[in-house]
Amino acid sequence: MSPLPLSGIDQPSPLEPDVAMFEQHPAIYGLWRERLFRDDTERICTSLWGAMGPAPGAIVLEVGCGPGHYARRLATRFESLLAVGIDNSEAQLRRARARAQARGLRGCRFEQADARDLPHGTGSVDAVIVSRLFTVLRERERVMSEIHRVLRPGGRVFIAEPRSSLRTGLALELMRLAARAANLLSHSPSAPGACPPATILDQAAFAQLTESQPWSRVGHQADRWYQYAVCEKRA
Repeated sequence: MSPLPLSGIDQPSPLEPDVAMFEQHPAIYGLWRERLFRDDTERICTSLWGAMGPAPGAIVLEVGCGPGHYARRLATRFESLLAVGIDNSEAQLRRARARAQARGLRGCRFEQADARDLPHGTGSVDAVIVSRLFTVLRERERVMSEIHRVLRPGGRVFIAEPRSSLRTGLALELMRLAARAANLLSHSPSAPGACPPATILDQAAFAQLTESQPWSRVGHQADRWYQYAVCEKRA
């Protein structure tokens, strides 16, 4: 894996998403994830495995999987792969399991767990996917350390983070409005609770985070809306 070019990225901007909304209204977030957010499946496959694809029996973790978008897509594409989705939200995981069951997918499963304390042994997984997680999750380097720990020697992690505060903020606001409307229609007295502000990482912060572990190689790439890193563990 050769280094990827690093282009200029916006400065960090605080946002105020309502994380409780993801638990109260998993269908709303699932719809936004499928329809509004970028689908990087092709980029993930190329970055992690190249043209050959994963080895038979390979294990890939989708950390912060939400409704399990990538775990389900990869399990559909590679029948010999085991894709494991990790998330703290049981409501999101129920949706992920239901979607996988509806499609008859046997090569994926979903586990409730903390990204800062992954329930997997050292060197036990072949690849990791992290998409749109570090904007809302604190203790980022601890998560990176856990990812590095569970990867086998030579394994890779694919990281994708938004770089536009305006675009991300608009998507979050639309989700908030949809959640409020759903509460009103259901006559629910509850309202999504606030969480600490999310942050769009700038170029320096993203590079510092992704290079915080003793990788053998790190590649960076960015376009107008997203920034990416692919990190390989020393063999």
